[in-house]
Amino acid sequence: MFLFGFTTIMEGVVKNYSGLLAVRFFLGVFETGMIFILEGCLTVAFSFVFFFGLPDFPEESNWLTSEEKDYVSARLRVDQGRSARERQITAKDVGRVLMDYKVIAAGFMYFGLIVPAYGYAYFAPGIIKTYGYSAIQTQLHSVPPWAAAFGFAMLTATLSDITQKRAPFAIGCICVAIAGFAILITVHNNGPLEYAALFLVAMGAYSAMPIIVCWFGQNLGGHHRRSVGTAWQIGFGNIGGIIAVWAFLAKDAPKYITGYSICLAFTVLSIISCIVYGVGCWAANRRRDRTPVDIGLTEYEKTEMGDMNPEYRYLL
Repeated sequence: MFLFGFTTIMEGVVKNYSGLLAVRFFLGVFETGMIFILEGCLTVAFSFVFFFGLPDFPEESNWLTSEEKDYVSARLRVDQGRSARERQITAKDVGRVLMDYKVIAAGFMYFGLIVPAYGYAYFAPGIIKTYGYSAIQTQLHSVPPWAAAFGFAMLTATLSDITQKRAPFAIGCICVAIAGFAILITVHNNGPLEYAALFLVAMGAYSAMPIIVCWFGQNLGGHHRRSVGTAWQIGFGNIGGIIAVWAFLAKDAPKYITGYSICLAFTVLSIISCIVYGVGCWAANRRRDRTPVDIGLTEYEKTEMGDMNPEYRYLL
């Protein structure tokens, strides 16, 4: 730790490039034992804290009062129905959830956005460098699109929450990303416009992703369907990261037509999946509105059905 700190101080007094390289080498040597070890130990320590201190259900919490437990449980029941925490998830539960085409579509909604999102995260500096910026200017110009994406994500999330609508905002954000990729594919001699298109890509992709995850999660009723469905969406969707790392190859610079085309194709896949999922939820709500609610289901049966319960209504 002492040598790591001392080497860090020495970075401030180097006089030339070779001296900086030497200091950086020793910084890595001394940092290895402390970051790896300290970060690893901290992660292990917190895993025990979370395992014993973070309850699976509010009823199992030992740091909430009885009134707080009742309040949180009531809010969850309104949101997703009875939790059924007394019953474990079985393989049959997993199979039943994955047989719902809406669940499969939700996985592709996320999968389609992971490719452009990861592609941008991995290769944005390399793309920006092709616009003629120096190394330092490239790093500086990498920041504003992220800042714009953060602001746009906060705006869309707030409006989505106020209106209690998810589909219009998810599809709208994806359209923003599509517009950005369309510009990047067709324009190759206008640096400022191409740079502006990166804003659209980042704003669209990174604003649509949290809305899609939230939309699907809120529409999964019951502990079993929500657990399996969420795991499917995130687990399957992140496979897109494997594709993203091969999208922007050095041989395709500076136009990166192949990379932009791949990202555009996957954003279209995401928007199609959103439409399929949204129409499926709308059709289910409409069908249930036309069906008598009281069909003699017990509370246990309603819990087992989750969002397939005739009384459940999907958020659109």
